[in-house]
Amino acid sequence: MGETALAAVATDTKLTEIKEVLLPDIKEDTGILKVEIVGVCGTDVSYYNDLKEPMILGHHVVGHIHKIGEEASKRWGVKEGDRIVMEEYIPCGQCELCRTGLYRLCPNTNPKVDGIRYGATPIATEPSLYGGFSQYMYLHPNAVLHKLPSHVLAVEAALTLPLSNGFEWMRIIGGVGPGDVVVIQGPGQQGLACALAAKAAGAETVIMTGRNSSQERLRLALELGADYSVNVSSEDLIERVRQITNGKMADLVIDVTSGGTEPVVSSLAVVKTGGMVLLGALKNRKFDDFDLDVIYNKSLTIKGVRGHSYKSVQMAVEFISSGKFPLSRMNSHNYKLSETDLALRTAAGEVDPLRLLVTVSPWL
Repeated sequence: MGETALAAVATDTKLTEIKEVLLPDIKEDTGILKVEIVGVCGTDVSYYNDLKEPMILGHHVVGHIHKIGEEASKRWGVKEGDRIVMEEYIPCGQCELCRTGLYRLCPNTNPKVDGIRYGATPIATEPSLYGGFSQYMYLHPNAVLHKLPSHVLAVEAALTLPLSNGFEWMRIIGGVGPGDVVVIQGPGQQGLACALAAKAAGAETVIMTGRNSSQERLRLALELGADYSVNVSSEDLIERVRQITNGKMADLVIDVTSGGTEPVVSSLAVVKTGGMVLLGALKNRKFDDFDLDVIYNKSLTIKGVRGHSYKSVQMAVEFISSGKFPLSRMNSHNYKLSETDLALRTAAGEVDPLRLLVTVSPWL
């Protein structure tokens, strides 16, 4: 019998079980990661709430190289003991999307078309260890990873992927820079990441919106650098943005809320003529009555945003490593591996409605 790892395997809807999983023998181009900490993402919760096949969830993964083949060591530029942060994507590396830097859209990394991805691959796919809620994880030959300095706190390191989305959407796609006004709809993990990225990019004014249920998060957004918060449950967002900007309105608006069509409609209302609106949340929203003329009349750019690039993850690593922002305040719950069910329920809002970043530390 070879070396084994304990893993929290999602075996049914809203159920995980701690199981022993055999560690694979590594080849020249593969490796094994010893997992240090894993951030719980909304995607994990969606799989947990509607599981199709048993799998190990968790894809915001930080860890240390446990074993690695010689070829993989050279290709990734890492050695045993190095600390790294993982991307969830396992792209083919050969298609046009991969070759042009859009590997996050590669069909090989889309589970909906039989692709494989960390945190979304059934345990029936050998060698099974494709999720972070485990003591160890398999390093596929096409895995994408980044070295991480040892001084970064684990709970801050777990923010790398959410922050990379913020940098991708604000800086790389949105082009946010000095003097810009940014409105962020939704003070969740992604919204806070966008606020941090926008300020790091030089935005003059960052306005965070939320509802009565989000007051603690709105306060945290201000602590992290946002300039204004607007409670849309009691304040008129359009009028507040007009007041704050002296009528200029927003250069960029992003919707990362959890549901409903109203945030999209209000985003189009508060963006300036010639501005950009980014849609960063998938909610199966359908509009029964929607006036498309606003897009034409204001000559707007509307763009859906999804995931991150290699560059934006590197930007996030450098940002976190700088220690300039109190990122540890974003971590509200850190659980043991045996408490993975509780971690997922917490991230879903079933345990604590004020939760922020929820993490699992497999070696606690």
